[in-house]
Amino acid sequence: MGKPVLEIKNLRTSFRIKDNYYAAVDDVSLTVEKNELLAIVGESGCGKSAFAFSIMGLHSQAKVEGNIYFKDQNIVNMSPAKLNELRGNKMGMIFQDSLSALNPLMTIGDQIDEIIYIHNNKLPKKERKERVIDLLNKVGIVNPAFTYDQYPHELSGGMRQRVVIAMAIANEPELLIADEPTTALDVTIQSQILDLIKKLKEEIHAGIILITHDLAVVAEMADRVAVMYAGQIVEIADVYTLFENPLHPYTRSLLNSVPNSNEEQSELHVIEGIVPSLQKLVRNGCRFSPRIPWVDESAHEENPVLHEVTPGHFVRCTCYRQFSFPDKSKEDQYHGVS
Repeated sequence: MGKPVLEIKNLRTSFRIKDNYYAAVDDVSLTVEKNELLAIVGESGCGKSAFAFSIMGLHSQAKVEGNIYFKDQNIVNMSPAKLNELRGNKMGMIFQDSLSALNPLMTIGDQIDEIIYIHNNKLPKKERKERVIDLLNKVGIVNPAFTYDQYPHELSGGMRQRVVIAMAIANEPELLIADEPTTALDVTIQSQILDLIKKLKEEIHAGIILITHDLAVVAEMADRVAVMYAGQIVEIADVYTLFENPLHPYTRSLLNSVPNSNEEQSELHVIEGIVPSLQKLVRNGCRFSPRIPWVDESAHEENPVLHEVTPGHFVRCTCYRQFSFPDKSKEDQYHGVS
């Protein structure tokens, strides 16, 4: 195996609230290989999008610390000019809100053309237009020549998302980040978009980071999975291992919350509580412990770290060794139900 496309070491991204900084991404280390799809999964508010924006250098007010190596170049604190040479060229991003990602005053063709021109201004206009139409065709736009002259408001949500994907892959990036790429799309369009991303991985052999909360998507798409909670990676493994042998209580709770058509289940498991806000997050000890109060405090580490339990399978905190789901009567006691 060669050098990873992306290597992240001890990444911490903090936001200022009043007079203090609070880490939304807290000491995260990950790698992404060429032709690999790494899924980042977790509830809303766990830090997934903050993580993605940190990689792309898109935070204007945050304090980003640690190291992010893209092909041996440390892009943390890289000058804006050098970073712009990478973004949209070697590094692409599919944003979750396609309407906000597109300029309402520019045609679709001009927006994609601009990305190509910025990184290859010697390419003649005619050839750029041909490339734009080819890209629109590649992402499944039925009449690309017509769409070339349309504006974003004239397109459906699914078509706009395809355009955003075309923009992200316009210069055949080596790293592609997809941040909840199917948000607010209907199930049929979601499936088409995900099939498209899978096909692109095969065609351009990019390393892909897929950020999602949908475990069904993870099972279908990912090679490896990193589970994120309260700004930290709590478990990481190849997709087969994670679904067959989940260890961290948060991972097991997420999986237990998904309907299973193969089993009779009267009620879905509900994870107690919510992801704490940045200001209220207790940063010492196991961050998931308040949501599993039936697990004794002695089961948790004071300063939880990632343990490699089997090759390539890491889990944070030793509490996984004593975790089990309480039966309904015991769970009711913890929830104050008599």
